[in-house]
Amino acid sequence: MRAFAQLLERLAFTPARNAKLLILRHYLDKTPDPDRGWALAALTGDLKLRAVTPTLLRGLVAERVDQQLFALSYDFVGDLAETIALIWDSEGDDDMPLREAVDLLAMTGKAALPAAIAAVLDRLGPSERLAFLKLATGNMRVGLSARMARMALAQMGAPDVPDLEEIWHGIAPPYPEMFGWIQGGPRPDSAAKAPFRPVMLSTAVDLEQLRALDPADYLGEWKWDGIRVQAVSDGGVRRLYSRTGEDISAAFPDVIAAMNFDGAADGELLVRRDGAVATFNELQQRLNRKTVTRTMLASHPAGLRLYDLLIWQGDDLRDRPLAERRAVLETVDFGSDRIDVSTLLDFDGWDDLAALRANPPDAVIEGVMIKRRDSAYLGGRPRGPWFKWKRDPMNVDAVMMYAQRGHGKRSGFYSDFTFGLWDGEGLVPVGKAYFGFTDEELRALDRFVRQNTTERFGPVRALAPKLVLEVAFEGVNASTRHKSGVAMRFPRISRIRWDKPVAEADRLETLKAMIA
Repeated sequence: MRAFAQLLERLAFTPARNAKLLILRHYLDKTPDPDRGWALAALTGDLKLRAVTPTLLRGLVAERVDQQLFALSYDFVGDLAETIALIWDSEGDDDMPLREAVDLLAMTGKAALPAAIAAVLDRLGPSERLAFLKLATGNMRVGLSARMARMALAQMGAPDVPDLEEIWHGIAPPYPEMFGWIQGGPRPDSAAKAPFRPVMLSTAVDLEQLRALDPADYLGEWKWDGIRVQAVSDGGVRRLYSRTGEDISAAFPDVIAAMNFDGAADGELLVRRDGAVATFNELQQRLNRKTVTRTMLASHPAGLRLYDLLIWQGDDLRDRPLAERRAVLETVDFGSDRIDVSTLLDFDGWDDLAALRANPPDAVIEGVMIKRRDSAYLGGRPRGPWFKWKRDPMNVDAVMMYAQRGHGKRSGFYSDFTFGLWDGEGLVPVGKAYFGFTDEELRALDRFVRQNTTERFGPVRALAPKLVLEVAFEGVNASTRHKSGVAMRFPRISRIRWDKPVAEADRLETLKAMIA
């Protein structure tokens, strides 16, 4: 656990990407199996352990520490795990193998888990306690993505990043076959059982950047506001995966039943009624479910709009040009009205495409996709072949109402802000944002929060209505789950209006008028 704790600390406090890769590579080189595999799984989000909730941890600390002292400490530190690690009443300085911690969290029953966690915290020092609690909660927050982890692995041996991504979802922690392959052994047999292939992503573009490109080299299609998925039907087994490789099949049995084909296709998951595409807010009600009711299946019917073919009837098409893959895709009869193919846009120049983007046929469209006709299907985000040109964001001027401490490197700052609009004579919360500002602006916002707090609720502070934030967002929908009656899509702070009186902030009816 001590080596794992040092790894987390070094990653968290190292901003440069190449330096992070070097730190992780050295850890993986020096750490024996299976500890390095468990550490890698924890960092990439692939370690599935019994969930240790904040409620459980608060209950533990309540038995050992004065609650007023804990509340003051938590308010100062801003991170629950770090607060507990620092304030835990123990002089322990023992160590434990990472595999022992994983076994304890994976195998201990629910009733015995609190006592087992307390016993471990008694054994360990503060840094090791924090690492254990991060492992237990699954909350790493050290600025390392799963792709960066695979880049570090690729620096250790023969397989490159695409090779590793090809097998990643067919292997399980602690990855003994993969480490054997990196060290010169055979490619893991389990790779053949991995139906998910790495998804190809796009980069953002604007009109001025497009003018340097020849429009004749590109295809265009609408960018629908659903979620990107990969639909795989292989040897009678049907699966639906998110863009990160998460199996979401259980939430969409209606789509699974319609996947009567042999291959792997890339597309958008949407809720559709009588051919019309519903809002993302309605699709969201189908997500993250282990089961789905008949009522939900009837009221929120899902379907696929396909963009590309990766595998078809045993042939891997990914190395072929996009135009060829599309030609195959357009000849397929999927035999279900739940599955169709994205329509290609007719444009001669970038100004033509700009006119289409400015006047889409459906309010659920969030822009256009632009793809090179000759592009192969490459996992990850290669710069150049595919672009996304999203619609211009909507904006409202809102009043900051609440602030909450951040996590990880932001745990010392108030960085999560709830904002509201005027409704009658009062403010009603309409959303929350935690990005869109620079580090310098974050420090200024943090000072504002500390100087204008009116009430405290644990890590949250209520604020005097004195600051206007210009909030940009991708869309807005009616919502019965929110007091305001609206739900914003991807809100972020685009500008801090230090100059604007709060009385001039927008009203709730202005936001409601933007609902498609």
